[in-house]
Amino acid sequence: MSSQYFTEQPTARRRPGTVHVLLPDLHLKLATDSGVFSPGRLDPGTRLLLEAAPPPPPEGDLLDLGAGYGPLALVLAARSPGARIWAVDVNRRAIDLCERNAAAAGLANVSCLSPDDPSLPASFQLIWSNPPIRIGKQALHALLSGWLGRLAAGSCAYLVVQRNLGSDSLQRWLAGEGWEASRVAARAGYRVLQVSR
Repeated sequence: MSSQYFTEQPTARRRPGTVHVLLPDLHLKLATDSGVFSPGRLDPGTRLLLEAAPPPPPEGDLLDLGAGYGPLALVLAARSPGARIWAVDVNRRAIDLCERNAAAAGLANVSCLSPDDPSLPASFQLIWSNPPIRIGKQALHALLSGWLGRLAAGSCAYLVVQRNLGSDSLQRWLAGEGWEASRVAARAGYRVLQVSR
């Protein structure tokens, strides 16, 4: 497990690479490396979230939970230049890549941090996440409970989860916890869930 992307210090031997995020409104060239999530290509779930989620708020504090090397955070930053984007990940290699990618793209409104960083705001106007399902159900539920609880009143989270990795059971769990969780998009076995109070 020490080489998994959801550990603080992945042990995988470094293999730098590049991923292109090509969207109708945006083209980002992102540096990647082994030991981070989906280093060889833009994950299809992440692409679905980028294409299906409504436009982010133009200002406020927006969170990318489990940011990896930054595809969601950087798209948020480019689409909402007046907002502050908080890219959070436990993986130090991912945080370093996210910082480099934000600097290379000229996106100064991105902060790439570990989840326990004291500078993180108390609440967020939006959360986007391709959450780390493979950490296990109990750990995932604890992770989501903590961060979804920081949504500002009237705000939403958008989570993308693969169907065969538990998107339907996650939607039921969210509803059981008092959240409104609805499916807003589905493609190739992935589901985008909109979550709000």
